[in-house]
Amino acid sequence: MLLLDQEATRQALPWRPLIDGIQDMFVSGCEMPLRHHHDFDIPDEPSGTLLLMPAWVPGEFMGIKMVTVVPGNTTRALPAICGTYLISNARTGEVLAQMDGAELTARRTAAASALAASYLAKKEAKNHLIVGAGKLALNLVEAHAQTRDIQRVEIWARKPEKAQALVDEARALGHNALVAKSLEDGVRNADIISCCTLSTDPLVLGEWLKPGAHLDLIGAFKPDMRETDDEAVRKASLFADTIDGVLSEGGDIVQPIRDGVIEKDQILADLFQLCRGEHVGRQSDDEITLFKSVGAALEDLAAAKIAYLAVSQ
Repeated sequence: MLLLDQEATRQALPWRPLIDGIQDMFVSGCEMPLRHHHDFDIPDEPSGTLLLMPAWVPGEFMGIKMVTVVPGNTTRALPAICGTYLISNARTGEVLAQMDGAELTARRTAAASALAASYLAKKEAKNHLIVGAGKLALNLVEAHAQTRDIQRVEIWARKPEKAQALVDEARALGHNALVAKSLEDGVRNADIISCCTLSTDPLVLGEWLKPGAHLDLIGAFKPDMRETDDEAVRKASLFADTIDGVLSEGGDIVQPIRDGVIEKDQILADLFQLCRGEHVGRQSDDEITLFKSVGAALEDLAAAKIAYLAVSQ
């Protein structure tokens, strides 16, 4: 069995092949049972979340990811997301490799986000705002640069020093990055807004979104979490990574449906339909688009397959 640590997992998942591989998997499909989603209590701090996500292509590859999300780790200088991924031979059951689950998750999540933007963001999109400065943030900067000619990246975080640290990392990789003066200013100027937080209250307000903006909501993965308000959801064309996943877990969609702000059939398409050409995605330069992602085991399996083949051949 191969063992891929964080660095080996990162090196085995270059952005363009990863984006293309996830697109191919959404076209071909796989077996993907509903993921297990369990909260676990942690004394004197917010609860953690345990995720178990299986998927397989019959006769080819099978995988399962175990991930924990612990918001309180930010006070301990530890990553909020930890986990591991096992990929097996789906014909024999033999375990082929164990990979760093947090790194795989961060890269496939950013790649799926960039894949969605390839259908939903304006072709001329040049200004990218990142809301949040956790593990996903730099991945989003790099992944979106693969699908649009991004000229300027602004970073906003509740702690300015974290935003500045991320700006320094992005600049070291060749991106024109700077700290946003304010969240409102950043949103008003952005062509693409990527939110990667664990917020339970809206951060991005619909009144700030300019015509043609693309809002990319990644972080709020439970029904009680929220990164944007009802106005943003009301005025945008709505898309999802998987419709079933978003309707059960994505607070930015679940809460407006519950409150009668939108109907569930207002989600126009998911990545299955976009990648298969069943929906064209953005239809005008002035259209505001919103992509809600909660993650899918299909994306993990696509990434793990790419990584395994990269190191085994």
